[in-house]
Amino acid sequence: MNKHLRALPAVALGIVCCLALGLIGVRADSPTTSTIVNYDPTGTVRTISTLPAIDTTNPFFTPQGTNGRACVTCHDPNAAWGVSAQHIRQRFVASAGTDPIFRPVDGATCPGDDVSSVGAKLHAYSLLLNKGLIRVGLQVPANAEFSIASVDDPNGCAYSDGTVSVYRRPLPSTNLRFQTAVMWDGRETKDNLVDSLTSQAHDAILGHQQGAEPSDAVLQQIVAMEMSFYSAQDSDHFAGPLNANGATAGALPLLSQTFYPGINDALGGDPNGLAFSPKIFSYYGAWSGIEGHDAVSARRASIARGEALFNSRVFSITGVAGLNDVTGQKEIAGTCGTCHDTPAVGNHSAKLPIDIGLTDASQRTPDLPLFTLRNNVTGATVQTSDPGLALITGKWADIGKFKGAMLRGLSSRAPYFHNGSAATLLDVVNFYDNRFHMGLNRQEKADLVAFLSSL
Repeated sequence: MNKHLRALPAVALGIVCCLALGLIGVRADSPTTSTIVNYDPTGTVRTISTLPAIDTTNPFFTPQGTNGRACVTCHDPNAAWGVSAQHIRQRFVASAGTDPIFRPVDGATCPGDDVSSVGAKLHAYSLLLNKGLIRVGLQVPANAEFSIASVDDPNGCAYSDGTVSVYRRPLPSTNLRFQTAVMWDGRETKDNLVDSLTSQAHDAILGHQQGAEPSDAVLQQIVAMEMSFYSAQDSDHFAGPLNANGATAGALPLLSQTFYPGINDALGGDPNGLAFSPKIFSYYGAWSGIEGHDAVSARRASIARGEALFNSRVFSITGVAGLNDVTGQKEIAGTCGTCHDTPAVGNHSAKLPIDIGLTDASQRTPDLPLFTLRNNVTGATVQTSDPGLALITGKWADIGKFKGAMLRGLSSRAPYFHNGSAATLLDVVNFYDNRFHMGLNRQEKADLVAFLSSL
């Protein structure tokens, strides 16, 4: 084996991990639906398509540009239609870095990086291999309220020729009926979801796939395929089927889940005037109070406790731009559902770009750039690893703001957050515990991880 391939983490080389790349099966569940089931680190994840068959000749699955990529390249069914750094490393090993995801245009830290050898590719694609990050090149708006004062740039192209390079994970292309904003910074969000997804597909073909102007028919087929997918964790290695013994989890309930923009809005914006309920998930009540020392009982009880914690643990939310400031409340006594309020899905049901501190200088890792931004009026400065929504709106108040991701199929697509800064779900829980002083003990953290893994 090439010495450079041996430098990858051993987990990427294991036979078991390579088996995870294969589909367990694709079948027709009924005359109107079809199913894909995949292994993931904690069990299996199931996708139900509302189409009677998943046509792999659809433009979603076939290259539309010049570099061999298709939508499925970065929206992988093996990663619940997102990306997993583990799978990306496996793809590197299997192809010696020639898989279509490895393209300099945005897979490399800089588009001009050397990719002439396997060793060079390991360096050029390090952010993609380690964190599943794609480079996004954006311009500072002409009327921006800020300017870039300086950049600490480990990659050599964070700010060049007016283009700001930031690094973000592809979002999953499943459960899209529940979306209210498209892209982490909402830049593809239009008047309605179909228009938003059409714009996203259009720009992805021109950019990520380096293609020509796509036809309306191609875009319509891509959007129809994406909109047909519903995905969720299906089974757990220890708990078994997640709809057993009275539990009701899995992908099937999502097909009939009620949703409209603003449903259960924690800020009082439900268009039907309904009050917010922090009970976001209600799948595992039947497993509450299970007794028994066997692995199945212990895991099921842990998942049920985690669901209860997610729904009911109250903590003080402070310093969140887009939340505390817009409500005029310095402290909000909230729960996880305050920001993850969509029933059964866990994203925010209305557009809510917020800054929870993920891009603060204190959270920056050495592999990401650090921008010093200066307010053009006050002269104030702030440091961030990604200006977020501010690169779209130009507003000082939008620095570091992003939308929240959906909480389904999480086990299939580590790492987490827009910048891959949380390697595991425990890291996610630890971040929130530290950020909001939740006071979680070890068992509570384990229970929350078990629950999040079951979604």
